[in-house]
Amino acid sequence: MDGFDQTDIVLPEIWAGHARRHPDKLAIVCEDQQLSWGGFNAAMNRLANALLRAGLRKGERVAVLCSSSIAACVAMFGVVKSGAIMVPVSGMLTAEQVATLLGDSAASFIIASADLRHLVDPIAGRLESLRPDGRIGVDFSQDDWIGLEAFAADASGDEPDVTFTSKDVFSIMYSSGTTGLPKGMVHTHGARTYFCVSNGFEMRFDGGSRGLVTTALYTAGTWLVVMPTLFNGGTLFIQSQFRPETFLQLVEAERITHTFVVPSQIQMIFAGCGFEANDLSSLKMMLSAGSPLRPDIKARLIGIIGQKFFELYGFTEGSSTLLRPEDQAAKPLSVGTPLMGQELLAIDTEGRACSPGEAGEIVGRGPGLLREYYNKPEETRAAIWTDARGRRFIRSGDVGQFDAEGFLYILDRKKDMIITGGLNIYPADLEAVVGAHPEVLEVSVIGVEHEKWGETPVALVVLCQGADITAEALLAFANASLAKHQRLSQVTICESLPRNALGKVLKRELRAAYASARSGGAAA
Repeated sequence: MDGFDQTDIVLPEIWAGHARRHPDKLAIVCEDQQLSWGGFNAAMNRLANALLRAGLRKGERVAVLCSSSIAACVAMFGVVKSGAIMVPVSGMLTAEQVATLLGDSAASFIIASADLRHLVDPIAGRLESLRPDGRIGVDFSQDDWIGLEAFAADASGDEPDVTFTSKDVFSIMYSSGTTGLPKGMVHTHGARTYFCVSNGFEMRFDGGSRGLVTTALYTAGTWLVVMPTLFNGGTLFIQSQFRPETFLQLVEAERITHTFVVPSQIQMIFAGCGFEANDLSSLKMMLSAGSPLRPDIKARLIGIIGQKFFELYGFTEGSSTLLRPEDQAAKPLSVGTPLMGQELLAIDTEGRACSPGEAGEIVGRGPGLLREYYNKPEETRAAIWTDARGRRFIRSGDVGQFDAEGFLYILDRKKDMIITGGLNIYPADLEAVVGAHPEVLEVSVIGVEHEKWGETPVALVVLCQGADITAEALLAFANASLAKHQRLSQVTICESLPRNALGKVLKRELRAAYASARSGGAAA
């Protein structure tokens, strides 16, 4: 006899429970729109039931390409309640990059907002997996698109006839929208539930939480507030476009308790109205992630809001550390210690665990890790490190060291990744675009310091013999094919690129030379 063991805690059932217990409590607010928990759950159910009625099968992929709004939340989590796998897609990509992601995930439906449909229309005909009637507009209905309201109008608002286990797949989140081979990170319902529990516990969430997000809903950083707020039955506030003064006014007026901001947003506030003009006493947590916050700015911020500032370091695959408010003064340059239930180590080139103070590659394990990279078994295997006890850790590609008290310090960036405004940019994506020009012989893209965005990408290029293209023309050529957040700020023509004995370009030397040239006033 199996008995009564039902330990699979899944988010669709948690959300439904909040709707039953507190149907009239506010669930989501975005500017002049709002939904109660009863209304939010019913809206998710109607979409889920409409998808099932249209023939959607459990485990199919449904892409969501929406600007931040209540409708976007209904779309994302309504897809989950249908038993489908939700695939959030960045609105900052090009149409070709969107095509790559939709093709890789084999999405059968796409749900998009009107302002982003232009990324789908040119490529929809090439997507073999996309159903002929598979385009749903959250806020419009036109041509081959059916509006969300019409699609779900007569569908039931009751719970869908779908059962879940913790091993079912919740989402596939892509690390980047590349023109080559993107990596989709597969997370199960169990992993996403753990994500809510661990972050909620560590960062002071409860049923009274009022979370505010200003960054895009498709990013893992934004989910650090979205998911625990909804898991605990709190109220989520969405600012569709970040405006410093409005953000601070919203914190004060709505008594916001939790918010996520990237360093560039914090710097924008200090450069403008400042934090002092508004009453921020309701805050229990202000979280920053995505890139390091300058120590002087951090100290200034903590002096204003007090012991409420958290910093998170992690990889989207699912391992992370947290520098908690009580540790900020003693460990200002650290990224903290692992979250509840997680374990991170540094390993040397021989695969042995490093001693305190010894640098090595950061690896992590815990219940929130991805199951695999979607349809990429070789990449999945290559990312695994196994300890002496047979436990599997994921390799981060970051180099760091732990001190004697277990605090982690990052020494180098993941695979030379560039972080601009809290968004990840992979140099290889940009190098592929620049290198496609027939007059380019070699190219290397590096991140350089930027006062507002943290970092900005710069391309260092060696031209073919006899080439006469200018740096300005090459910059225009590249940026025409890049997503907004990927666009290069500068192209510099070089005679050669520094390499090691194996022929690998030494990006660290390029960054140092570029920084030296800028500080000396010379052209890079």
